[in-house]
Amino acid sequence: MKANAVAMLAAIAVASAGAIPAMALGGAHAASSHTVVLKHNHYLPGTLSIRRGDSVTWVWQDGNALHNVIARSFQSRTMKHGTFSLRFTRSGTYSYKCTVHPHMTGKVIVH
Repeated sequence: MKANAVAMLAAIAVASAGAIPAMALGGAHAASSHTVVLKHNHYLPGTLSIRRGDSVTWVWQDGNALHNVIARSFQSRTMKHGTFSLRFTRSGTYSYKCTVHPHMTGKVIVH
């Protein structure tokens, strides 16, 4: 009986070890998600600061206006509705624009 109790406690300890948040262990931060809205021919917010490993989702909310998200290292489709998501794994500044509306620009700064 005592051996079964010890085995059960060991199994619980092993199973729960993966449930500890990385922050509690002093590791990398938990990844966050951020949103940029395409509305009124603008990216809102125009500049977004995030941490490496975070993701950004661009959300089209500009009626039937065509927009896209074009940068050196990534690009979305040109569309009227929908979303485009990307996880940023490298630090740096990522400038992007809408090729349909050249005045429409944005920037993601990854720390």
